[in-house]
Amino acid sequence: MSPTAPPLEARMAELTGRHVPFVKATVVRARRPASARPGDTALVLADGRVEGFVGGACAEATVRVQALRTLHSGESLLLRISPEETADGTGEPVVEEGAVSVANPCLSGGELEIFLEPLRPVPRVVVLGESPIARAVAAFGPVLGYEITEASGADGITPEDLAGSQALVIASHGRGEEPVLVSAVRAGVPYIGLVASPRRGAAVLDALPLDAEERARIHTPAGLWIGARTPGEIAVSILAEVIQTVRGLSVEAEAPPVTGSVTAVDPVCGMTVSVADSTPYSDEGGDERSWFCCAGCRAAYEKDPARYAKADAS
Repeated sequence: MSPTAPPLEARMAELTGRHVPFVKATVVRARRPASARPGDTALVLADGRVEGFVGGACAEATVRVQALRTLHSGESLLLRISPEETADGTGEPVVEEGAVSVANPCLSGGELEIFLEPLRPVPRVVVLGESPIARAVAAFGPVLGYEITEASGADGITPEDLAGSQALVIASHGRGEEPVLVSAVRAGVPYIGLVASPRRGAAVLDALPLDAEERARIHTPAGLWIGARTPGEIAVSILAEVIQTVRGLSVEAEAPPVTGSVTAVDPVCGMTVSVADSTPYSDEGGDERSWFCCAGCRAAYEKDPARYAKADAS
């Protein structure tokens, strides 16, 4: 990347290189007196941080909520933000195919149309071992669009491999398993699979310097139960379990896709806001915290908390 590249382009390249998911938000239409202009761009990270500019605090709050939803779904979206009531007259977002319209009472008469493009990294799967199962996982992974990192021994796996990976599959028949399992748990790798019999797998877990919750994050025997017998079939069952984890699914329900996905209703203006580290809040007026789209709404609330009904976080 050239040192003269625009800051956001350099930042996008950095995030992509580190396998960090984010949403690129680009203003494609603006009606005065909106503060943003066509071409203005921001990046929304999975923790709710917004880098760049696509409008003032109120518009940014709406962009954050909708961007985190697209990061979960993986589908691009045209977001229309207007101070006017939505088409159904309820004030709730109007969802169409590929677009959503949101009434934002904070806007001072302007309108914005912002294209939200989720950029999720290609899942990286680290495979430890030279067994037939390990080779099969490594062979099938690229068919799914996964980036495969193969290692014959624990020394071949770097901290960077684990930090940027969505899955670790160990099929080394007892060689170099324990230190890599511990490192993967502590690095927060979403899927960790150990190929072993139930008896040996349990013995390996019992010997690890981890607590019960940490041990529970390790799948052993690795793979979904589909009656697999051959190395290829077992590899398919393991990759199916990886898919289940990478896509954020469990048997009972959909798991929370990203941090910052909890929302609350601003008790002053009625906007839905994403609860993130950067979201303004107040502990005045009750036992529960109130969240706001901007500092102005928070200031209005704190002048007279009893005036506003408390909106529960959802």
